[in-house]
Amino acid sequence: MTSHRLPHLPGQVALPEQKSAAPSPARLDRFNSAPAEEVTRALLTCCRSPRWVRRLADHRPYPDLGALLAAADEASYDLTPADLAEALAGESLTPLPDDAYSAAHTALSAAHAAYESRFGHVFVICLDEFTPGEALDQVLIGIRARLTNDPEEERVVTADELRRLARGRLVRLVRRFASEPRHADVPGARNSPNVPD
Repeated sequence: MTSHRLPHLPGQVALPEQKSAAPSPARLDRFNSAPAEEVTRALLTCCRSPRWVRRLADHRPYPDLGALLAAADEASYDLTPADLAEALAGESLTPLPDDAYSAAHTALSAAHAAYESRFGHVFVICLDEFTPGEALDQVLIGIRARLTNDPEEERVVTADELRRLARGRLVRLVRRFASEPRHADVPGARNSPNVPD
């Protein structure tokens, strides 16, 4: 699912699509063997920190998905505050469900404005364990609860939520690499999987 900013909201909230079954270890073959440029472009859809992306791309090949996810976690834990700010600047808002009523938009807008005013960056939350119908409530609950954090506490929570988002996106990325045919021999064809946020 492609991320978009809602035009009437003053900030951003990252809402990932729901997770599904993990790819088999054999599915890493294409990820491991793809050209570095292709992998770099694709990894930027998982986390917008160039440092995180370089670490994962440079340490290929990975023997299995567990090793790749462990490397992703390690790279996430090593992000500096500047790296984290860079990654957060690349996060964007996923549209609310079509049946979300206008009061939900208003409530989300107000909650997000308060969060961004307090912490100076976008609100991110990983919702992989929730159904799409629970997403809006969980975002509002999350923002309101985290507004009570001091800035350092919130930096730690935000970094962990970003790490969890990147993991889920990475699983979906590997699945896309495995399922999309490679078009290297077709002039002008794109090789990079179109990975949703």
